[in-house]
Amino acid sequence: MPHIAPSYTGRFAPSPSGPLHFGSLVAALASYLDARHNCGRWLVRIDDIDPPREQAGAADLILQTLEAHGLHWDDTVLWQSQRREAYRELLATLEQKDLIYPCDCTRQDVKAMGGIYNGHCRHARPRHGNTAWRLKLYDLPGVLAKLPDTLSFTDALAGVQQQNLAREVGDAVVVRKDGLFGYQLAVVADDIHQGITHVVRGSDLLPVTARQIRFFEILQQRTPIYAHVPVACGADGRKLSKQNQAAALDNRNACANLWQALVFLRQNPPRELAHSDCASLLHWATQHWRLNALAGVPLSTNMENT
Repeated sequence: MPHIAPSYTGRFAPSPSGPLHFGSLVAALASYLDARHNCGRWLVRIDDIDPPREQAGAADLILQTLEAHGLHWDDTVLWQSQRREAYRELLATLEQKDLIYPCDCTRQDVKAMGGIYNGHCRHARPRHGNTAWRLKLYDLPGVLAKLPDTLSFTDALAGVQQQNLAREVGDAVVVRKDGLFGYQLAVVADDIHQGITHVVRGSDLLPVTARQIRFFEILQQRTPIYAHVPVACGADGRKLSKQNQAAALDNRNACANLWQALVFLRQNPPRELAHSDCASLLHWATQHWRLNALAGVPLSTNMENT
């Protein structure tokens, strides 16, 4: 019987920079199954706040592919591009509390700092008008001063994680120099807005999790439970991604795609279900989902080794 967690709300939040590939199906399927196994809600959010990286029509293709694979979501799809006013309101609140500041440092400046932003513009007036905005992650003002520089959390799969936000991360960009909202701002604002309680996603995002948790702490909001599943790599050892020209999923082979994703996720699906239908396979997978089957699996895994 599934473990019942009435307050469970999970999400899948792809960026429309291209169609879904096998690696993104793995992440979507793990998120979906963990939510459904725990009798929770599963939401879909389109992270369309970076137009220069977006591909025309990709968002619609993503949604069509999810539906073709039987991964049906609850409620309406949330589009980040329609949330700009909420982001502006949050920025105004953060500025009022002295938690963000303008920064005109270039990538070359950060490289000269050793690759980690050292807070230079916290105390120096920007030299010109072309500025980003950064969120303070350490040495915080007021009641937040008690938050330590080193943030520790336990990932459901990767175990205990620690990051010193001053030495290993640096203050996070929440508005880019081109005026676009930063990923760290949008993802936390929308997880709060949607009441996300559990985040199951690819391990490539594990390194940014500590700064997101600190953002939740700054906003005095409950942090989701995180589980980072292995990312799928090709024969060349590179992560399957849109930037690496990973092949788009063929919706005509949806059941076979799901079966292979379950194999990758160490769920040991019955071979006879490989040629059934998506609904039957997802029903079996929901009943038999074991997130802990991925414990100890390398964070990057070659598809040929599954």
